[in-house]
Amino acid sequence: MHGLLVDDQTRCEHYQGPLDVIALKFSCCRDWYPCHLCHAELARHDARRWSTDERSTQAVLCGVCGSLLSIDAYLETSECPTCSAVFNPGCRLHHDLYFD
Repeated sequence: MHGLLVDDQTRCEHYQGPLDVIALKFSCCRDWYPCHLCHAELARHDARRWSTDERSTQAVLCGVCGSLLSIDAYLETSECPTCSAVFNPGCRLHHDLYFD
């Protein structure tokens, strides 16, 4: 996991709320980051979004239980299907940064 001040549930320096418990695998580098800001600060390249035909890729990590979700599964839910941890609804505002 790459990021700034990442805790054991994937919260980072930028997003530290109780519901900020996911991390994303970035399409451009296949590295895991807790947020787009950590990627922007630490990666030596621009971020690239996952295309719509890659939506079956397991690219979302629940920081509470460690389960992997496909992009489709993540976009269709508001909580982890394994442990029921609720995901921050505000993250939907950033989906365009990660997914086409």
